[in-house]
Amino acid sequence: MPLLLSRRFAPLFWCQFFAAFNDNFLKTSLVFLILFGADATQSGAAALITLASAIFIAPYFFLSALGGEMADRYDKARLAQWLKFFEISVAVIAVAGYANQSIVTMFVALGLFGVIAALFGPIKYGILPDHLPPEKLPAANALIEGATFIAILTGTIVGGIAAHSGGARVFGLLVVGFALACWLSALRIPPTGEGAPHLKVSRNIAASTAAMLRHLRADSRLWWGAMVTSWFWLIGIVVLSLLPTLVKSLIGGNEDAVTAYLGMFSVAVGFGSGLAAIIARGRIVLRTTVAGALLIGVFALDLGMVTWGASPVSPAQAPDVVLASPIGLRAAIDLAGLAVGGGLFIVPAFAAVQAWSDADYRARTVAAVNVLNAAFMTAATVAMALLQLVGATVPMLLIGIGISTFVVALAIRWTMPLAVNAHSERH
Repeated sequence: MPLLLSRRFAPLFWCQFFAAFNDNFLKTSLVFLILFGADATQSGAAALITLASAIFIAPYFFLSALGGEMADRYDKARLAQWLKFFEISVAVIAVAGYANQSIVTMFVALGLFGVIAALFGPIKYGILPDHLPPEKLPAANALIEGATFIAILTGTIVGGIAAHSGGARVFGLLVVGFALACWLSALRIPPTGEGAPHLKVSRNIAASTAAMLRHLRADSRLWWGAMVTSWFWLIGIVVLSLLPTLVKSLIGGNEDAVTAYLGMFSVAVGFGSGLAAIIARGRIVLRTTVAGALLIGVFALDLGMVTWGASPVSPAQAPDVVLASPIGLRAAIDLAGLAVGGGLFIVPAFAAVQAWSDADYRARTVAAVNVLNAAFMTAATVAMALLQLVGATVPMLLIGIGISTFVVALAIRWTMPLAVNAHSERH
């Protein structure tokens, strides 16, 4: 039976899709409010947009360990249902913020969405090996990653429309409606049982986080996978944070053009994830990760070079006009190529982490990986905001991403584990 029709996978797929839609719908609405509605300087607006990403990601660093322990201790499906029920009330807070055009309230709602996402992360990835055999993991991960970025696409498009021509009523119906859909999907996830029924969930989050990271570090293969996936999320959050400013300030696009470019990026990541699954054919092929890193480096470098010194026309142009220009078309190709490389990069690496993890510690392994992911992303967004405030331009940052990813590609190739099978001896 196809995975998308499977009772053991489809509810989780749709739960993740609806959750990712809401996260990005709210974030995009906030970005458009800052970029086109707030009274802020260009550098100040860019820093606020970067801060929005940091606010959403920071809970992963502080709460992933708690989420991992809870997911191993209790039934993952039941935990997902409680978290998604709470998400409905957070959606109501977001509606209040949007109705009053309050950036502060929307930041609060975005932060709470980040808390829920951080606690849900170990569940959504830890549950896959509970319900699926190892040979299904690459395809399942590709579908989850593809769903996430397609949700980014739809959330971005609808968020852009709401910011440009919608009202509080439309915003409220969508954000609350998708929160309800997410909860109803979670109710259909089959129970998993308790992975570690005797585990005592620690109240000391710092101590439990440190213990999980030590466990991760003790296994060289898992540590390698964690570092690789962390680089993917660092690149992803930096590029998505830079993209609105790049389109508006360097390419000369309006709100609809920003939405179009974000949409192209999201579709391309989904395409790259699907391509990685096709290449895998039920296996875990880590060489695909190296190829993805090289593509990221090439296209990020070219995107920085093509936008260096760009001076967009005024007023801001619609998507068809921007894409008809040489710089607009080349930027679109670079963004799509970078995104396809990202999909190729992440799918085999994360499937390997799942396959290598012990069943009774799997959610905590995912949680530890999420902590590293969040540390990379939070550090990157804070550093990027500071660099932007002191004058670093978008092309400079993109060129830096390209060069550093070439170095990362070499490191991945030199340190790649030889044994990929879940039952092979660990290094």
